[in-house]
Amino acid sequence: MTTTASRAKDGLSFGPFCLAAGERLLTREGAPVELGSRALEILIVLTSAPNEVVSKKDLMSRVWPDVVVEEGSLRFQMTGLRKALGDGKDGARYIATLPGRGYCFVAPVLRSSGPHDEAPFIAVGFPHANLPNRLSRMVGRDDDVLKLSAQLNASRFVTIVGAGGVGKTTVAIAVGHHLIDAFYGAVLFVDLGMIGDPGLVTTAVASMLGLTVQTEDATPNLIAYLRNKRILLILDNCEHLLDAVAPLAASMVDAASQVHILATSREALRVEGEHIYRLDALAYPPDEPGLTAAIVQTFPATQLFVERAVAGGARLDVSDAEALLIASICRKLDGVALSIELAARRVESYGLHQTAALLDQRLTLLWLGSRIAPPRQQTLQATLDWSFGLLTDLERVVLRRLAVFVGHFTLDAALEVVTSATLDRSTVLGAVDSLVAKSMVATRPVGAMIRYRLLDTTRAYVLEIRIDDTEAADLAVRHAAYFRRWLEQTGMEWPRLATGEERAPHFAAVNNVRAALQWCFSDRGNADIGIGLVTAAAPVFLAMSLLPECHHWSERAILAFDKAALGGLDEMHLQATLGVSFMFMRGGRQRARVALERSLAIAEERGDPLDRVRLLGPLNMFHLRTGNFVTALEFARRCSATAGLEDSVAIALAHSILGISLHLRGDLAAARVELEAALDRGPRSQRTTTIYLGFEGKILARAILARNLWLQGHPDQAVTHARQAVDEAAAMDHSLTLAIALIWAISVFLWTGDLESAEAYIDMLIALAESHSMTPYLLVGRGYKSEVAIRRGDAKGGVESLQACLQKLHAAPYELLTTPLNLSLVRGLSTIGQVDEATALIDESLGLVEKNGDQLYLPELLRMKGSLLQSRRNRDEAAAYLMEALELSRSQHARAWELRTAIDMTTLMAGRGEINSARELLQPVAAHFVEGLNTADVKAAEHLLATLR
Repeated sequence: MTTTASRAKDGLSFGPFCLAAGERLLTREGAPVELGSRALEILIVLTSAPNEVVSKKDLMSRVWPDVVVEEGSLRFQMTGLRKALGDGKDGARYIATLPGRGYCFVAPVLRSSGPHDEAPFIAVGFPHANLPNRLSRMVGRDDDVLKLSAQLNASRFVTIVGAGGVGKTTVAIAVGHHLIDAFYGAVLFVDLGMIGDPGLVTTAVASMLGLTVQTEDATPNLIAYLRNKRILLILDNCEHLLDAVAPLAASMVDAASQVHILATSREALRVEGEHIYRLDALAYPPDEPGLTAAIVQTFPATQLFVERAVAGGARLDVSDAEALLIASICRKLDGVALSIELAARRVESYGLHQTAALLDQRLTLLWLGSRIAPPRQQTLQATLDWSFGLLTDLERVVLRRLAVFVGHFTLDAALEVVTSATLDRSTVLGAVDSLVAKSMVATRPVGAMIRYRLLDTTRAYVLEIRIDDTEAADLAVRHAAYFRRWLEQTGMEWPRLATGEERAPHFAAVNNVRAALQWCFSDRGNADIGIGLVTAAAPVFLAMSLLPECHHWSERAILAFDKAALGGLDEMHLQATLGVSFMFMRGGRQRARVALERSLAIAEERGDPLDRVRLLGPLNMFHLRTGNFVTALEFARRCSATAGLEDSVAIALAHSILGISLHLRGDLAAARVELEAALDRGPRSQRTTTIYLGFEGKILARAILARNLWLQGHPDQAVTHARQAVDEAAAMDHSLTLAIALIWAISVFLWTGDLESAEAYIDMLIALAESHSMTPYLLVGRGYKSEVAIRRGDAKGGVESLQACLQKLHAAPYELLTTPLNLSLVRGLSTIGQVDEATALIDESLGLVEKNGDQLYLPELLRMKGSLLQSRRNRDEAAAYLMEALELSRSQHARAWELRTAIDMTTLMAGRGEINSARELLQPVAAHFVEGLNTADVKAAEHLLATLR
């Protein structure tokens, strides 16, 4: 990513705007735009890396390099910047927000270079320019053309290197047209793809110049002719004639100082003076949630697909759903221009959905392209045949073996997996280097290491080439064994990585784990190897929030155990991951409990204290989710009392689960002690609680502490901790942890009356739960949505949807939040006049609380019962319930419940004419609140006191 300090002085433009970073000036159609210095710096940072996500942390560190600021400052500046740009008005789209990741500048950006300083040479005696016509519109390559033009002007000899079909010839022709005036028409295009004999290379160039060739070696005459001429030679498609092209190009550059050469090849010519310009595939949208049609169509690959499909006669109304399908196709084709054009031509015949389906079933290498294209580019098959034919026998063997990898792989992985009795490491290393040079294997820096990969088109082609069954099995075994070792070495490391960018290499390697698992449990596979691989992979799947995969492979491996393996540590680990993943996906069904209890039994017999903590924590969570709060507290106390714990994260886990159990029990003072202990920074551990619970326990502790603080009468501190919990979870890029943080944080904003924040977090929770198969959390999110609807005036609709959600939660079963959702339903029922139903639900809830033990809500239930009785004018009975609620809230030290109850009791007393007594009751309760003065309950108390004065 380009740094702010290293930005070029050249200007750039987008939409009607021009940005001169060096002058710190933004103009719109020539008129200056008023913009603060911070907002301008944000714009400069984002436009320096268009279509790349800039994290909030990175953005704040670069815009406020010497100041510690809150995220609210960034949001404030971003709002001002979007307003200045008119972002979102009349279809304009400049800055996209990717929840949990950061911001991305999505508008097309054009960069402009300054004029050349040198006066052009005159081309004497040049007959004509023979450039092919340029495309009427070239997608996504403007920046490449500008960079190549500048590089050619500076260094005179540039080779565009890239894979077949990536667009090297198209870009070279565009560069020729861009520079034709600078060379006064002296631009010569030589297509070497038409030549098979290396001895004809010089003859071809000379004849294109109109020279008469009368000797076998035309090089001296060619050099003599070019010596005093300024000319741009484009030598296209050099890879099959390297031995002839390389010395000729070197001689021309050395002897003719005004000759500039632009070559295209799948590998470098490797001669002195050559500068390499590696042409990457077109950028395509990432595989991430939240993509819209507007965002998808800002990427060059998708733009090319849509344009070529429409040009081919297809009718595309690119909705959000269709845009996601187009993005998927472009990812499947790795952004390779030729592949995209061939696929786009099929849309008119097959339709978009069928075209995508055909690509998923098999990359259709034989789809026809343009009739006027060179034969090698008329199908993907022909392009790959051409490339494969240029390889040595050794390179073909190594390429076939490399096709076992899915996506990116490291050099270490390639050496471990590809090496065999017939291929030693040095031979493989040399072959990989050669394949990279020939653009058959792509490279990409990730962190401090280079990652390698075969494009999907290349891999599909290579996999069609059959190899011996024994060799294929040996290769698959080495592949699975390597990634089992990788999981065992890195499984503990990656959950501690703070950002998605740091985890990217690990996510890439997991694709290979999946492929290895598929082979292990296939008809030709090896289930014993598969069991070991699942044992290493399941905790990583759990920690990555890949719950369906964790559940599927854990169950598959357990079913493959023989009798001798039952009751061992492998079964203990797999039963644990099976139980935890099933619990979070499907709620508190007995299947999850059976798996967890089986795992605990093995841990108590054969495991160590850390293993027992690993099981006691999830069992605590299971009983919380099923509404058995008394049993959950027992497991939490057992976990806290487990001896022999030295791991700081395990200790934090014990504090966290005991804290939430005490909190729900209504023991707020003890809960706060445990929750704050969980947040204390201990020594760095090699583990995180994602290994035990599937989510980060410290973030759970912070979210519960936020609720605890609100109940204890500290609304502002509660809001701060709630937001911090969500921000920390989002920064982890860990979906399950984020969902848990949101569930508990939302309750704080509902309690304080901040419905806008609550709604924003509810929408985030629903989207997250839908995309990650977390059904209970999806239902809770919809339940919260119903509560907001009730508060905003749609009581009837809110009641109906909330009743439906509760019914499904009971069926799950997921009873962790039954009582607070029942309280919301009571409010809605009473609002629409169904007081009898509301009263019956309160009585039912009171009975469940007494039975299950979530006594935290008991004061609020009693208050609501009193309010319902007061609405029926049963004032004496209502006063009795309210006084009981007051006493209980005071015994819990729950000042928030106490304030609500005091407001209701004061209203009742004032209605009786007991004004002084009413004021004396409410005044001291309200006086405890020295913060949160704008929250709903505090404002209600102040208003009521004002009326009593």
